[in-house]
Amino acid sequence: MPPPAAKPKPAQKLEFTMNSLRNTTLSTGDDSMHFEIVTRFWHPNITKINKLDMETRELVTVAEIEGLQTREPRVRFGGDKGQWISAAQFLKADSEHVGGTFQASSGAEYRWKTHRGRFQLIKSDDPEKKPVAEFHPHRRHFFVFRMAKHAFFEVQPIPEITDAIDKFIVSYLLVERRRRDSRIRVKLERH
Repeated sequence: MPPPAAKPKPAQKLEFTMNSLRNTTLSTGDDSMHFEIVTRFWHPNITKINKLDMETRELVTVAEIEGLQTREPRVRFGGDKGQWISAAQFLKADSEHVGGTFQASSGAEYRWKTHRGRFQLIKSDDPEKKPVAEFHPHRRHFFVFRMAKHAFFEVQPIPEITDAIDKFIVSYLLVERRRRDSRIRVKLERH
C-alpha cells in the first residue's frame, strides 16, 4: 500500500496589530515573519517597512515609501542602497478598479483585485484566478467597541510569494491607500 499523499501546507496568517497604514506591525503567530511598518515623526513623509531578522534580532529596512499620503508616492527596495522609483512605475494601477498589478522579483506578475469588498492577490496568468493571498478586515464588538478580531492576510505558502513578501506588502499599502482615498467623503458644513 503506497504511503498517503502529503498534505498541502496550511496558509500563513499575517496579522495586523492596528488599522493604520503608516504605523502597524504585520506578523505571524510564531513571529517567523515579522514586519514593522512605521512612519517616524521626524520623517513624516517616509514610511519604512522593516523586517525582523530572527538570527541577529535586528530590524532591517527592506522597503520605503515616500509620500504615501500624496498623489505621487515613490518606493525604494533594499534600504539606502536602492533606487527610488515612482509608485506608478512599480504598481500599474487599474483605471476602472481600485487594484493594480506588480512584478515580483522572480518575474511573475501579480494583480490585486477585490472580491466581495476584500482584497485578493492573484497571479495574472492564472486561468483559475485562485487567490495567492487574501485580506480579511478587522471586526469590532457591536461595530463600535474594541477590535474583536484583528485584520489579517491569509498567504499561501508559495516560495515565489514568500521571497517577494516586501513587494507584496508595499503593493498592498499603495493599493489600500488608493482605496481609502477613493471613498466618497462627506463634508460637513456649518451654515
